[in-house]
Amino acid sequence: MVADGGISVDPSSKTPPWAVRIRWSNGEIAGAGVLLAPDRVLTCAHVVAPGAHVTAEFVGAPGPDVPTVTARVDEDAYVPETRDADDDPSGDVALLRLEHPRPAHEPVSLHRLSAPNRAVRMYGFPYEHNGGIWFRATIIGGCGRDGQVQLGPQTPGELASPGCSGAGVVDDLTGEVIGIVLTGLRDRHGNSFSFMSPAETIVRHLPQVAAWTRGRTAVDDRLRSRTGGEPPAPALDEPFAQRLAAWLRGDGEQVKISLVRPGDHARAATLRRAITLADRELRTTASVDRASLDPPGTVPSAGGHDLALDVTGSTAAETAERIAERMGLWQHPADPAAERIRTGGVTLTLVVVGVDRAVDPPALLDLLAVLRERGSRLLLVFHDTGTCYERAWSDLVTRPAQERRARLVARLREITGPLAASLGDAMATVRADDPEAVHDALYRAGGALHLLTAERPPAPGEGPDLASFERLTDRLSTRLHAAAGRLDALCRRRGELIGRLDGYHALHRGLTEGAEDLEADTLHRRAHRLLRARPCDVRAAEEAVDAYTHLVERVDRAGHERDRGGAAPS
Repeated sequence: MVADGGISVDPSSKTPPWAVRIRWSNGEIAGAGVLLAPDRVLTCAHVVAPGAHVTAEFVGAPGPDVPTVTARVDEDAYVPETRDADDDPSGDVALLRLEHPRPAHEPVSLHRLSAPNRAVRMYGFPYEHNGGIWFRATIIGGCGRDGQVQLGPQTPGELASPGCSGAGVVDDLTGEVIGIVLTGLRDRHGNSFSFMSPAETIVRHLPQVAAWTRGRTAVDDRLRSRTGGEPPAPALDEPFAQRLAAWLRGDGEQVKISLVRPGDHARAATLRRAITLADRELRTTASVDRASLDPPGTVPSAGGHDLALDVTGSTAAETAERIAERMGLWQHPADPAAERIRTGGVTLTLVVVGVDRAVDPPALLDLLAVLRERGSRLLLVFHDTGTCYERAWSDLVTRPAQERRARLVARLREITGPLAASLGDAMATVRADDPEAVHDALYRAGGALHLLTAERPPAPGEGPDLASFERLTDRLSTRLHAAAGRLDALCRRRGELIGRLDGYHALHRGLTEGAEDLEADTLHRRAHRLLRARPCDVRAAEEAVDAYTHLVERVDRAGHERDRGGAAPS
């Protein structure tokens, strides 16, 4: 973020001065790193070894020569990669200490940002590009228990390869370095993926990196699990913990509303626990490595939320500014934060506690409606029921669900109405490749429509899972429209064959001057019968038309040969 709140220079415009090429003592490139301080370089643990010296090379420095500095792993700043019971990786970060510091203008800070769907770039040193090259990717989402993040290369050739480990990951929108590359791989199906450790995960493993990390933490202090010097935490509200963990893992509806009444200490502690465990930076080693000690289904995914706010006593404008900051929407700072959120094209998973204790709850609900409309997931926690609580259910859950349900019903009615009628007409005209599959898809669409148009509308939180019905409808629609396309092509081909048969029949009559030709008449009648059958077997009819037209062409060639023979001199 630049001083005036605008966007940094396009990261692809030049080699960044903070980019470090790391070589082992034998001269081979070990990987990359990020200069965080004049004498500190962040990299992957597998790039270096404790006690060993490496060479840090600063390829972005001005001048014709590349400065080189000897470096070694800093004490207590080496976290090797480990694997948990599910074979998910953890750690793999390290800090190097330079023997001689670099100029003060070269280092860069890490920045905490919400992760979903961000376009990013990485500057690494793969084979054949020893001088460094940018790789582009999109953040797909969290993976594993450590808070690592999966990247999808923008093109297959941009998969992070050896020489890229430890490379800084730069957010395209803000120009900020938000993490480092860990590794890249191609699976057995040919899919390419890279992985990064975001700033918060790095800080959890290497707390000293917090000194070079900017951006506020994702969880307000009042929402963190309380530890040390306080009374023992109340018993866990296990069912509530399971529901929270499921939602933070991505299950359930887009908007979840929960009630934590004053004095319900167990429920309040359970909420703080879930928020803390879902945060990449606050999640403890015990929660990562010893989840089996927790009640089943109560541990959320690392990175399960992007921001958790206690809005008690906060205005809607203050809350919007905090959200926009977390989204990285610093451009156009004169615009209200709510407008930046509306037009920024960024989504996040947001926890808001104390909605009914905000300075202006209705204004806050308006902001939350914008976030919901733009695709963000929301966990909203109230302390009491009342007008605000009821409006939240109405505006953010009930009415959107009704509108969503109505859109889904309209799609299913189009499938079971006009599309089904069109398919029926086409299937009556030509034979479908797989009529049973078409009938099955229409039957399932009709069943879904019946379930969604029950006379009594379901209560909030009840009724069919609309997301599963939407996925079903997407599949059925795709399948049936593809079938309609194939049937349309068959109908067009039938029309072409009818025209071709009629044309060749007229040609044959002209060639034979009406004389009887039993073979041609037999082939013509067969092709005519097949084309007029309902449903028409277009492939069989095409073969019959081909047989007739080939015969007519032979007759035509024979006539031409006779004509040429009669005109030839004796």
